[in-house]
Amino acid sequence: MDSLENMRTVIIESLRYYANLRYATGEVNRLLIVDRDSDNYLILLEGWENRERIHGCLVHLQIIDNKIWIQRDGIEHGIATDLLEAGIPNNKIVLGFKSEHIRPYTEFAIK
Repeated sequence: MDSLENMRTVIIESLRYYANLRYATGEVNRLLIVDRDSDNYLILLEGWENRERIHGCLVHLQIIDNKIWIQRDGIEHGIATDLLEAGIPNNKIVLGFKSEHIRPYTEFAIK
């Protein structure tokens, strides 16, 4: 399996795990959204908790220039941990939700 296809597989398997978890309270669905054409992968939360509408992105990953960009990360321990455990090297992961001037101080790729 080539590197790009491996990244896609790891992303989808990791996100599928979180999409299948039940939301702690309320009637909130976790929807796994996969767009292979643009290499965007996310989990969307939608539903109701008490009387409050829940609708938003839990986690959003993109593949850009053969690197996984984490654009949004609402996973408690961080989705990067799962990617690393699945064999994605840290120089192939960009914390896109961090400012460019902060990224050099992380253990991940800058861009």
